[in-house]
Amino acid sequence: QVQLVESGGDLVQPGGSLRVSCAASGRAFSDADMGWYRQAPGKPRELVARFTSGGNTAYADSVKGRFTISRDNAKNTLYLQMNSLKPEDTAVYYCYAFIAPRGYWGQGTQVTVSS
Repeated sequence: QVQLVESGGDLVQPGGSLRVSCAASGRAFSDADMGWYRQAPGKPRELVARFTSGGNTAYADSVKGRFTISRDNAKNTLYLQMNSLKPEDTAVYYCYAFIAPRGYWGQGTQVTVSS
């Protein structure tokens, strides 16, 4: 059974930093397409950052230069380092993994950026 468990969400002030993690279990994820999405209240879920085929990374324009996605395959863990946080980054952040023939979602972790 594949499971994704996010952690690290918190309340942080504008301009601050935060790292969220996604622990994967149920199989090895070193070859899985993985990424981070987020959903703010009243808005659709949107892609934040992901590893593309071949191990390259892709980011939403709104987070480029501020967020960094990384992974530790030995620990089966995906990370999202978020710097220079803005109030508009407030959302539930979800981890996603695609393992053919289907995708998997975590339960989400709340990130709130507010003074």
